[in-house]
Amino acid sequence: MKVVVCIKQVPDTKGGVKFNPDGTLDRAAMMTIMNPDDKAGLEAALRLKDQYGAEVTVLTMGLPKAEDVLREAMAMGADKGVLVTDRVLGGADTWATSQTLAGALRNMEYDLIITGRQAIDGDTAQVGPQISEHLDIPVISYAQNLKIEGDSVIVERQFDDRYHVLKAKMPCLITALAELNEPRYMTPGGIFDACKAEITVWGRADLKDVDDSNLGLKGSPTQIAKASDKVRKGAGEKVNLDPTESVDYIVGKLKEKHVI
Repeated sequence: MKVVVCIKQVPDTKGGVKFNPDGTLDRAAMMTIMNPDDKAGLEAALRLKDQYGAEVTVLTMGLPKAEDVLREAMAMGADKGVLVTDRVLGGADTWATSQTLAGALRNMEYDLIITGRQAIDGDTAQVGPQISEHLDIPVISYAQNLKIEGDSVIVERQFDDRYHVLKAKMPCLITALAELNEPRYMTPGGIFDACKAEITVWGRADLKDVDDSNLGLKGSPTQIAKASDKVRKGAGEKVNLDPTESVDYIVGKLKEKHVI
């Protein structure tokens, strides 16, 4: 069994968010982490490796420094890493991103593709299903549990306060929830091996059956009108009153705001 996991290096928002003049994220200037939903998808693939001997390849699109997230995945147990990076791919929205990843996947062998449900820097949940459409394979989203049965995958798909049980014949694509599992840690030996491992790097020329009009910022049908960091709150109004006056003051403010 061959499993490809699409992972993304996303900004660690604890360190602050920075933007380029065109409104896109300045990813080169920010601290980064592996997207949480993607890490759960990776763990699901690694459990298939433990159980069935599956070969696990991790695929990412990003800046050259996105190689770090591939090595992290390999230190956790993934077998191979593929980085798709090219200046013409920058600024891509979900459509252009899914086109790029699908173009890379057409060069790869796979029985199962696993992506995270969504990335914390976009929260669209669109890329995984779009990839399946480009590759013309079934998709099951919002996976909270999965198992393999013969040449099919059986998935518990989260739905409000219950779940659906869906079955699809492979090859197919699954989008994973962070709640799917508890990802394992990197091991010391895994870290050592990952540091020595060779990462496959592909550019625009390596993408198969993708038109230039569907790539990068120019190929993105959605454009950012305005972007900003989180709104900073003012200092507020400060008063120095005794307890009784404080109560009256607070009640008066609540009435003024129609809270009570």
